[in-house]
Amino acid sequence: GESDFSTLALLYSEDGSAMSGGEIGFKSRNDLVPEYANVAFNLNDPKKVSKIVETEFGYHIIQLIEKRGDRINTRHILLKPKVNQKDLDSAVVKLDSLRKDILANKYTFEQAALYVSQDKDSRNNKGLMMNPQTHTTLFEMADLPDEIGKVVDKLQVGEISEPFIAINKSNNRQQVAMVKLVRRIEAHKADLAEDFQVLKDMYENKRKAEIIDEWVKEKQKKTYVHISEGWRNCEFKYNWRKQ
Repeated sequence: GESDFSTLALLYSEDGSAMSGGEIGFKSRNDLVPEYANVAFNLNDPKKVSKIVETEFGYHIIQLIEKRGDRINTRHILLKPKVNQKDLDSAVVKLDSLRKDILANKYTFEQAALYVSQDKDSRNNKGLMMNPQTHTTLFEMADLPDEIGKVVDKLQVGEISEPFIAINKSNNRQQVAMVKLVRRIEAHKADLAEDFQVLKDMYENKRKAEIIDEWVKEKQKKTYVHISEGWRNCEFKYNWRKQ
């Protein structure tokens, strides 16, 4: 039943949703990885659970809670397969061999990333990592995952690292990686040609904040706001007390 599944999720699931009984809230198909979505959207009976579903995160058992149009609320139990040392050692050997082939000009790093990499986000982008903060391929050192940052810090431009163990942030599992430093930009004053995307994002964020600020101040003129006694001496960003 529903309560039994929630209890099992709380006890055994390795997903962050475990504390909520495995419930992940209403999601559209695009919000979910395809393997999960394909099974979840075909569930119709909340009293039944799915077969075991394998995704990049591990193995799931899914239970339907409710459907609303093109959105669905489910709960799940996730178990993550453990990566053993033998598999890691084997991957290190394979990447080390690939690195030697790249250095011998048998392949380019970009070709190797396309055909060998299991990182779906960078594989089709010539191996280039995408910074989720700026939506560019440029990273400040502090933005890089710790293991990658330590390796990159010691590389020269164009140099390819030896294989190393890193943690995949999406599924929190160990993986073997190899990185190439394509370009290094030293600290400098902002330049339109060099930092266009960063400057554009800064401007857009500032403009959004100004629009929200103007909207709140306009609404304040027309809206009755009651502030409870215990909160009236607090500092507010906006003049809610209208003094």
